[in-house]
Amino acid sequence: MVTKKIHLSGSDEALRLFGAHDENLRALEQSFNVQIFGRGDILSIRGAPGKVEKALLAIDEMRDTVGREHHPLEPSVPAFEPNASATYTTTLGKSVRPRTTNQKEYVSAILNTELVVGIGPAGTGKTYLAVACALAALKEEKVSKIILTRPVVEAGEKLGFLPGDFYEKVNPYLRPLYDAFYAMLGPDRFRLYRDEETIEIAPLAYMRGRTLENAFIILDEGQNATVEQMKMLLTRMGQGSRLIVNGDVTQIDLPSKKMSGLVQLPLILKGIPGIRLIHFTAEDVVRHPLVKEILRAYEDWEKQQDAR
Repeated sequence: MVTKKIHLSGSDEALRLFGAHDENLRALEQSFNVQIFGRGDILSIRGAPGKVEKALLAIDEMRDTVGREHHPLEPSVPAFEPNASATYTTTLGKSVRPRTTNQKEYVSAILNTELVVGIGPAGTGKTYLAVACALAALKEEKVSKIILTRPVVEAGEKLGFLPGDFYEKVNPYLRPLYDAFYAMLGPDRFRLYRDEETIEIAPLAYMRGRTLENAFIILDEGQNATVEQMKMLLTRMGQGSRLIVNGDVTQIDLPSKKMSGLVQLPLILKGIPGIRLIHFTAEDVVRHPLVKEILRAYEDWEKQQDAR
């Protein structure tokens, strides 16, 4: 049994959300088999972890509806339905959707293909969109867990010699992956998913020897995986799993004698059905507009260096 608390924006939202005589809370208790207590602007939900999480999702949708319509929410009002064109809708109601042609092709490939490889510069939305697709698949119960992994080249993959517990050791190296989940789930729900192991974020070296079934697997910074590591991860796929491999082949941090598994992957797997390769360019960058210009400038400079 777990207990989770939600801090509402104020007594006005609480009154609209709870309903007359707390009838909305009682309806939620019956629907999800949890206990819900409202006091002031704090809502406490107690029950089995999975049931509490589903109740939290329903309450978030109810809060969104209350906020948009500015009137008490009746129990018969259907839950808020995200924009159909969105890949995922965050806890704050923001729609995550592909913006460029390549991003749309990428999302389409993820939805329809079991192994997708995304190659391109930073800022093109590869990991962010993959996380959105993963959360959508989890919400629709198409998978039972999400696994995000990346090579930890900076630590030499030898995390046992670093101080602190597991999360303290890997957090600095996996922080970019956490950021995507924080933006879409919020820190509280992310921690709940992580504690339940519904979401797992771990170094690539920790994937060895496992069979990953009914999982949505995302490899980030794939250019820093060796050929051997890439083979290891690709062969971890079990029944009902989907694997996304992302990276930027211009940002390889491997020692000079090590060959990048992402560079070799399209050559090795060429011709195998059920695999999609999506190439991103500077035109797909969705960060600050200056990033596109910076990427173009570096590309021009590198071409000049190669020509010498």
